[in-house]
Amino acid sequence: MSSPYKHLFSLPDGLHYLNCAYMAPLSRRVADAGRAAIERLEAPSRIQVPDFFEHSDAARRLFARLINVADHRRIAIIPSVSYAMATVAKNLRMQSDQNIVVIEEQFPSNVYSWRRACADTGAELRAVAAPRTEGTLAGAWNDAVVAAIDRRTALVTVPQLHWTDGTRFDLDEIGQRARACGARFVIDGTQSVGAVPLDCERLRPDAVACAGYKWLTGPYAAGLAFFGSAYDDGVPLEENWITREGSEDFAGLVRYRDEYQPGAIRYDVGERSNFVLLPMLCAALEQVVEWGPETVSAYTRELLSDAVPQLRELGCRVEDDAWRAPHLLGVRVPTGLDVAILARELARRQVSVSVRGDVIRVAPHLYNEPDDVTALVAVIREARSS
Repeated sequence: MSSPYKHLFSLPDGLHYLNCAYMAPLSRRVADAGRAAIERLEAPSRIQVPDFFEHSDAARRLFARLINVADHRRIAIIPSVSYAMATVAKNLRMQSDQNIVVIEEQFPSNVYSWRRACADTGAELRAVAAPRTEGTLAGAWNDAVVAAIDRRTALVTVPQLHWTDGTRFDLDEIGQRARACGARFVIDGTQSVGAVPLDCERLRPDAVACAGYKWLTGPYAAGLAFFGSAYDDGVPLEENWITREGSEDFAGLVRYRDEYQPGAIRYDVGERSNFVLLPMLCAALEQVVEWGPETVSAYTRELLSDAVPQLRELGCRVEDDAWRAPHLLGVRVPTGLDVAILARELARRQVSVSVRGDVIRVAPHLYNEPDDVTALVAVIREARSS
């Protein structure tokens, strides 16, 4: 099994980069787009009025296609997931007897806005804990999330999969329960969109937020968010000139308008037309759409197929295949094996992974080949036998 995509990247020889969940390496295509953008800015007269709009429109269309949203104007340009969640929080009307449901040890960007909202209103923040069991936990964890949602729930905000170990959540069931209870349903797609399918037409979330520098393979500080009809009359975090009706007419900008452009454009970050990051993000989205999330899922699943049983034979705990993401594997090492020491040895052997809590997080992509996974297993085997 040899990767037909490795040549599209510039990773150094000898590096086993199994860490896309940390940060995706820029492909040659995305890096070239960035270099061309910087060169263009050396003479700003090259930047014309359409340039303020065309890349953002292209990014909206590509992301809408990726997550199956019919109207690309429902996509906002954001700098981070926390920005999108703060936008959702600003437009959440909540009483002191209500609650917000989150997952225990969710990534902080999908927690702090809700801590603030609950502190300000006196509402309850329900962090649904993972079951304390030695066996598979995802099914029981999903059941616990669904059980935590009730008629007092104002908002349910969950990832498609857990960022530390790839545990998958049943968004169909969770979303159905949220809607039945009248709660808004929000998804953090950062560790999944681009690597596994996410279908907004089927899931019917109220909002989806996604950072661009992981599985979308784009630059840091550029992301995208979907906002459904619940936010059509909402209030943005910033009152930008470019999100207003008629903003294409630069000569008329002093004729102030209160009306926003349609859909979710009102929620765009200020200076959203970033003339370096947006061309890079568009180049990344183009290639992700060309690959298709199904390609990434199938390739990474096959890449890890031999490693998972080997790791289990070494005494490592890995989530049941039915409940883990194909591209993000959490490896819990056997008792007695020091995770910090193992991480240092992996780094010394140029095996790049992340340690999150007590989990070694393994996150391959299309540029990886079997020898990358073999190197990972070899280091763990040696550490286990020493």
